[in-house]
Amino acid sequence: MILSMTGYGKASAEYCGKKITAEIKSVNSKALDLQTRIAPIYREKEMELRSIIAQKLERGKVDFSLYIERDDANAATPINRTIVASYVEQIREIVDEYDLDEPQEQWMPTLLRLPDVLTRTEAAELSPEEWAVARTVAEQAVEHLMDFRRQEGAALEKKFTEKVDNIEALLAQIEPYEKARVEKIRARIVEGLNSIPEVQVDRNRLEQEMIYYIEKLDINEEKQRLQNHLRYFRETMASGHGQGKKLGFIAQEMGREINTTGSKSNIAEMQNIVVRMKDELEQIKEQVLNVM
Repeated sequence: MILSMTGYGKASAEYCGKKITAEIKSVNSKALDLQTRIAPIYREKEMELRSIIAQKLERGKVDFSLYIERDDANAATPINRTIVASYVEQIREIVDEYDLDEPQEQWMPTLLRLPDVLTRTEAAELSPEEWAVARTVAEQAVEHLMDFRRQEGAALEKKFTEKVDNIEALLAQIEPYEKARVEKIRARIVEGLNSIPEVQVDRNRLEQEMIYYIEKLDINEEKQRLQNHLRYFRETMASGHGQGKKLGFIAQEMGREINTTGSKSNIAEMQNIVVRMKDELEQIKEQVLNVM
């Protein structure tokens, strides 16, 4: 089964009055291109988080966020009472020393503007218990993204199978025209020669030239190679994930055989079929870029 590189995952958990949330999304890319936004308290674990993500995702342009949301009771920035008390004491000493009037109504606006009065008291160190919760949340988000990739991969595999089947069916439609055109070519050459009565034709030489000309237009080898590529494309899809690049290479080879068939198709019916084959292949090429 193939996997898509497109995906999204999110997970959350509660810990000590705060909500820890991990969010991750990915789109197609030639390699793993990982961008992270991590809450300050978890930044020391960034390399560990990157390793978790890289082991699972392998390829894709990935955006990962790990952040904290607090409940309303803990959302307000606390006032540092110790610092406020120290400022009040210092202000009163200055008032007494210089015989000034106390601020009275201006106490609170003055105090709240002083440094470090409004502080958010975060834990300076990340506890093992909190990190265990945060790590689990990150792993769950990655796993949800992988579930999304599997669903998208199944849809891509269904689409690819349909397109490969269509190309195979169109290839079979070429055969009747291919047999008929040999006789048409022979008849057209003979008719052209017969229209010039004064020309003496060496029948043996004519047969040799016609055989050479018909062999140049023969597409049996192209048909066989295209059949092989179609079979190999199906086998590669069934072999497991991580086959996106290989499927892209096979699609390129399929394109070469279809193009060569088109260049050798000198009747309109065959050329029309080749155009339809190219259209089916183009849809494969567009979507194979999303395969991991």
